This record gives sequence, structure tokens and C-alpha cells, in this order.
Amino acid sequence: MLSDDEKKKLSNRLRRVIGQVEAVGRMIEDEEYCVDILMQLSAATGALNKVGQIILEQHIRTCVSEAIKSGSAKERDEKIAELMKVFRKYGE
Repeated sequence: MLSDDEKKKLSNRLRRVIGQVEAVGRMIEDEEYCVDILMQLSAATGALNKVGQIILEQHIRTCVSEAIKSGSAKERDEKIAELMKVFRKYGE
């Protein structure tokens, strides 16, 4: 699925997200300005969404692509249905 380098990059991104979320918790505890908290939340959400996009792209390039190229019609249909489910979930 992911190369070691890609895993390392995603792990680094996730550590940054964790730091951002922890910062939000501290900001709330410290009763910081709401807009500042919302901006930090937006940054964390954007970073987490980027991780999801990277993983989704890799899934399409590997699993879905392979099923379309060499899989049976049933396997192809299953991968497409799975992908559509993910797209619907991300669209919420």
C-alpha cells in the first residue's frame, strides 16, 4: 500500500495534527479567544483531511486500479462500490 517513505511522511503529518488538537484543548482550558481556537481547529481539520486525501489517492492508484485492470467483474464492482462509499462519507 504505502512505501516506508510515505508512511514516515504521513506519520509526521499525524504527529502535527495531534499537536494541533492538543493545542486546541489547552486554548479551551485557558479560555483563549474563540476565533483563535476556531482557526487552530480549522488548521487541524485541514491537516487531517490532507492525510485522508493522500491515503485515498494511494488506494485508488493501487487497490482500485489493480481491481479494474486484472480483477473479475465482481471484484471490480466491489472496489467501485467501496470507493463510492468512501466518496459519500468524505462528502458529508
